[in-house]
Amino acid sequence: MAGHELFDYIPYPIVISSIDGGVVYLNDAYSGVFGWTPDDLKRHQAPPIPADLQNKINESFKGPPCVKEFRIETKWPTKEKAALDVDIIGRLIDNGRDQQNALLIIRDITRQKKSKLINETLLRITTTLPYYPVIEDLMDYISREISFLLNSGGAGVMLLDEESNEIFIQGAGPNTPEAGRQLKKVRIPADKSITGKVIRTGIPLIIHDTAREPDYHPGVDKQTDLKIKNMLIVPLRTSSRIIGVLNAVNKKGGCFDDTDLELLSMVAGTVALSIENTMVSRQLKDAYNEVSSLNRAKDRLINHLSHELKTPVSVLLASINIITRKMETLPEAGLSRTLQRARRNLERLLELQYQLKDIMNDQEYRAYGLLSTLLEECADELESLVAEDIGEGPVAGRIRNRIEEIFGPDRPSVAEDDICSLLAETLDALKPGFKHRDVELLENIGDTQPVHVSCEALKKILNGLIRNAMENTPDEGKIEISVIDRHDGAQFIIKDYGVGITEDDQKRIFEGFYPTQETMLYSSKKPFDFNAGGKGADLLRIRIFSERYNFKIHMESSRCRFLLQNGHTCPGRISDCGFCGSREDCHNSGGTTFTLFFPYSP
Repeated sequence: MAGHELFDYIPYPIVISSIDGGVVYLNDAYSGVFGWTPDDLKRHQAPPIPADLQNKINESFKGPPCVKEFRIETKWPTKEKAALDVDIIGRLIDNGRDQQNALLIIRDITRQKKSKLINETLLRITTTLPYYPVIEDLMDYISREISFLLNSGGAGVMLLDEESNEIFIQGAGPNTPEAGRQLKKVRIPADKSITGKVIRTGIPLIIHDTAREPDYHPGVDKQTDLKIKNMLIVPLRTSSRIIGVLNAVNKKGGCFDDTDLELLSMVAGTVALSIENTMVSRQLKDAYNEVSSLNRAKDRLINHLSHELKTPVSVLLASINIITRKMETLPEAGLSRTLQRARRNLERLLELQYQLKDIMNDQEYRAYGLLSTLLEECADELESLVAEDIGEGPVAGRIRNRIEEIFGPDRPSVAEDDICSLLAETLDALKPGFKHRDVELLENIGDTQPVHVSCEALKKILNGLIRNAMENTPDEGKIEISVIDRHDGAQFIIKDYGVGITEDDQKRIFEGFYPTQETMLYSSKKPFDFNAGGKGADLLRIRIFSERYNFKIHMESSRCRFLLQNGHTCPGRISDCGFCGSREDCHNSGGTTFTLFFPYSP
């Protein structure tokens, strides 16, 4: 060792080894890093040169004289039976006795390599997280990465079930599929476990020996084949709460230390938000599936009620017609208005059923096939029975026509007439219904090409929009109807200068069965009356038609500025309004415009 005293002042560990691999010198810096001292060297207790390093030294001895230096990265043992990553620069030197030794300058790079590993792992985890939309796969992936990063026997993601106050394993690795399934069945009480303590306090823990830890709950050990000796637990903390923990168990080659704790905490901070987002995404998906299921159930319910509604209403309406005819031969008994009122409300119910049928896109009633079959089989018997009471006649044909009218399937056809012809036809049919209204109807109808919408649907669309405009316009008001050729399609515009629709109601006006009147002001009046209490289904039906026949619908509306003040209602006639100074003043105060664009291409 003589002559090597200068090496004691060098801050890097230095070792001099002989050609046979024995250590002949080590400096004080070596003792500070690896724990071995010169006294250990004297007692021949210092560790030998690692095998891969000795091979490198031997190659250098055999090489040409000009090659006397070498460099290698390897692991070097410590006195505490750990192993450090080291970077070694070696040089062959003469020992003064015509022999050569190896001078080794050692640099501890354990922290640098771990930092590099940490950065690479965090980058890999961060970039890979979006590719695991299924929460179970995400948790298993995170567990495998943790186990690799900390050199542990296993790792896992444990989450808190707040309803049952239990902790369950959502992800575990590395494991066989069967072991993973077994682990995920385990549930641990949150108030009787170390994991629950970490979740409550938010303080990470290192358990060096579970056998000596009084708070350790051996639930995993008892319910699986895994035997946990030591463990590291850190909380999974989001911006608002702690949702669970990351843990690593059974450290290989020693115990968990503060470096491992810091590393696992970094991983937890990286993945906590992704785990919560994935959990929320799954909850939203489950909620969507539940809503979809409820929506299908709602459709079946409405469809069933629609069928059940049609038959009794049709029978009642027919009965009213029979009673009315029979009363024509009797003295006036004061029942005329009563029967008219009954017929009008039954027709409202029947119209509601028609709207429901269009909305549900139902094409046929189950009763239709049954009744048609019965009629075919019993036509002669029915005619004979009826002939006994009212005489001979084409009874079966009339019954068949009635069944077809009430229960028969729709057979929509593409309109052969253009929208202008259908509009004129619809207006002619509707005008008797609103002849009692003092509303100016202005028409600006140009020529267009035929549009690809069934005649029945187009008539229902025009009927609904005209009636909607009339029922929202007070007497002495006006409505403008326009049909314009836009080269690539026909545009239908109906603008009323009525009370308008509030912003809140505009958001839901196409949802169906949503009246825009206040509940206390709602009343069932005659169709086309101002503020007649509609069922709210016309606009929903129009929206359904727009999706079915590929036309566009747009609405703009502004609420009458006088009605925006609390407590004010429209009297139904402009001249009776105490706020408007003139008709023009009312016309400029509010209104609604519906614009429908029907493309010529189907």
